[in-house]
Amino acid sequence: MKGLLARKLGMTQIFTERGTVVPVTVLEAGPCRVVQRKTTARDGYEAVQIGFSERAARRTTKPLTGHCKRAGLRPLRHLAEVRDAGEPELGATLAVDVFNEGQRVDVIGVSKGKGFSGQHKRHHFGRGPVTHGSHNIKQPGSIGSVDAARTLRGVRMAGQLGNRRSTVRGLLVVRVDPDRNLLLVQGGVPGSRNGVVLVRDADHGATL
Repeated sequence: MKGLLARKLGMTQIFTERGTVVPVTVLEAGPCRVVQRKTTARDGYEAVQIGFSERAARRTTKPLTGHCKRAGLRPLRHLAEVRDAGEPELGATLAVDVFNEGQRVDVIGVSKGKGFSGQHKRHHFGRGPVTHGSHNIKQPGSIGSVDAARTLRGVRMAGQLGNRRSTVRGLLVVRVDPDRNLLLVQGGVPGSRNGVVLVRDADHGATL
């Protein structure tokens, strides 16, 4: 199983050999370093922890500095775990060439935060009637039964929109550029420009 942390640089479009235009997201994938290996005997599951983007030691907490130092690395800004990633050596470097053109990947990130939003924007509710002087155009409608005498948990209402973990599955890898550590995947990925995402093989477990 392969996985890399990547920085979202933005979107563009490229032409295929057939002359069609394909929208792609440009990701700066790696290089990532192996920080820790977790085993079933010690941790209860098999995983590899990878790190991305070095940070200044004076701005890093001592626990994180010591954690990276055990692998012989300088402090890293972003850490993630990839399940069933084999047995790479501590401190090993993982580059974008672990992926190939034409394969499918899952991209995990944090979606853009939209702040407090109403039920129409947040849950795609339809509007009410607008004729005969109705004032029920953007009202939420019924939020529960009378007998319950309370609002039941999970009712779709206004509230925080976005800014949560999101996974886009089965994106096609259009191009791999090992010289510049660039990975071009078809379609959009969660998060804003310069946000960090986790790219992994399709249909595998991973935590960010």
